[in-house]
Amino acid sequence: MNWATRVINELREGKISKCRPHGNSMKGRINSGQLVTLDPSVEAKVGDAALVRVKGNTYIHLVKAIRKNGEKTEYLIGNNRGGINGWTTALYGVVIEVED
Repeated sequence: MNWATRVINELREGKISKCRPHGNSMKGRINSGQLVTLDPSVEAKVGDAALVRVKGNTYIHLVKAIRKNGEKTEYLIGNNRGGINGWTTALYGVVIEVED
């Protein structure tokens, strides 16, 4: 089981989860390997970092915009370098803490 599957399962169970994601797309906000705490009970706002799935890929990226589509809430997701991943309804948890 990879880190994302473990964390998503914990968040779906309503548990706060921690992980150390790697990559540079969130550099300056979340650096590669930092300890990230995610909470599934926090309502995402524009500007929050969150664990999401967009077009089959799982990221901890930023919420750039939020819209309602009927009863569903959709989130526009992007990284900290200006890139946009796209819209999704699959938001699992919001980052509440980043530690070294």
